[in-house]
Amino acid sequence: MTGQLDQEKIIESALSAAKQGKTPLFGKENLSGIVIKEGHVGLTIEIDPALGNKAKEIKDNVEAAILEKTSALTATVMVTAHNKAAQETAPAAQPPQQGAMHKPATHIIAVASGKGGVGKSTTSVNLALAMKAKGLTVGILDADIYGPSLPRLIGQNVKPQTKDKKLLPIEAWGLQTMSIGYLVEEAAPTIWRGPMVMSAIEQMLKDVAWDGLDVLIIDMPPGTGDAQLSLSQRAELAGAVIVSTPQDLALIDARKGLNMFLKVNVPVLGLIENMSHFICPSCGTQSDIFGHGGARQEAESLGMPFLGEIPLQMVIRETSDAGTPIVASAPDSPQAAIYLSIADQILAGLDAVKQTGPTITFQ
Repeated sequence: MTGQLDQEKIIESALSAAKQGKTPLFGKENLSGIVIKEGHVGLTIEIDPALGNKAKEIKDNVEAAILEKTSALTATVMVTAHNKAAQETAPAAQPPQQGAMHKPATHIIAVASGKGGVGKSTTSVNLALAMKAKGLTVGILDADIYGPSLPRLIGQNVKPQTKDKKLLPIEAWGLQTMSIGYLVEEAAPTIWRGPMVMSAIEQMLKDVAWDGLDVLIIDMPPGTGDAQLSLSQRAELAGAVIVSTPQDLALIDARKGLNMFLKVNVPVLGLIENMSHFICPSCGTQSDIFGHGGARQEAESLGMPFLGEIPLQMVIRETSDAGTPIVASAPDSPQAAIYLSIADQILAGLDAVKQTGPTITFQ
C-alpha cells in the first residue's frame, strides 16, 4: 500500500481506474458518499446506464486501485446506474424480478412502520434475539440508510472485515448483523439519492457473507418510499410485521405501510402495538400515554393477526441505549417474555403461509 489516506487521494485513485480507452468510464462528478473511517474507505459511483454491464468490473477495479495507491485497509465501492428518464416514466409498482437478488436466508421478514419514532428498530432487534433464543440462526439487516440505529442497539460499531470480496457480518449477541452505520461515522449524514440508497441495500443483502441463516430480519426504513417498495418486490420476503404506536396519527401511517405490502403480494404476519401503555414504577398505575388498543382494533378491522402489546418501560429504553437488548441481557424478564411470545406468533404465521401457499389467478 502506498500514498496517503485522504479524500483527494481516494478520488485520484478512483479516477485512475476509470481510464479505459479514449473515454473515461466516469468522472469526478460521478463520485459521492466518500467515507473514511479508521483506515477503511467507502464511496458510491453513479455510472451511465449504458455501462450497467460493467458495474462489477468498475467496482472491482476501483477497490483494487484504492488499495494499491493509498494506505486504505479496505475499500467498499457501491456502483449505481440510474436512468432518470426511465424512472420518471415507469409505473409506481413493477412485478418482482425473479432471481434479481440473492436470497440470504430461508425466511426473510420485514419489520416496518409507516413513520419513524415508533420503536421499530428496538422491536426488530429484540424479535431477532427472541427467534435466536428458540434455536434458530438469525441475522438482522439495518436497511435504514439515512438513520441507522443497529450499531447503537447492539453495542457494536466496528468496520466489517472482508473475505472473498464479501463483507463479513458483525457478530453480536449470537446474531449476524449488518448496517451502513458500520461504514460511516455515527454523526455523519448520508447524503445519497434514492438509487444510491437502493444500491447500498442490495449490496448489503447480496455482498454480505450471511452464513446459514434460518431467518433474516430486515429493519425497514420508515415510510413507503422507493427503498421500501424495491425491497418488498425484490428481496423474496416471506412476510412483513407492522409496528405502530396506539394513536390515530401513527395508525394512519401504519395502514399505508400495510397496504404497500398487500399490493406487492407480501403476506402481512401481523401488527404490533409498541409503547402500548406506561406503568408507573413507583405506584404501579397504568397510563395510556398514546392511547391504548388502537393497533388491536386496526388489526381486527383489517382481518390481520394482532401480535401483542409492548409497554413503554424505562428498562427497554435503557437496555437499548446501552447496546444490551432486553431479550439478551434479561431473558427471564417479563419484557423479554413479550418479545418471545410475539416471535412465536410470527414463526407460526410463517408456517401457515408456507402451508397455504400462494393463490394464483389468471385473467
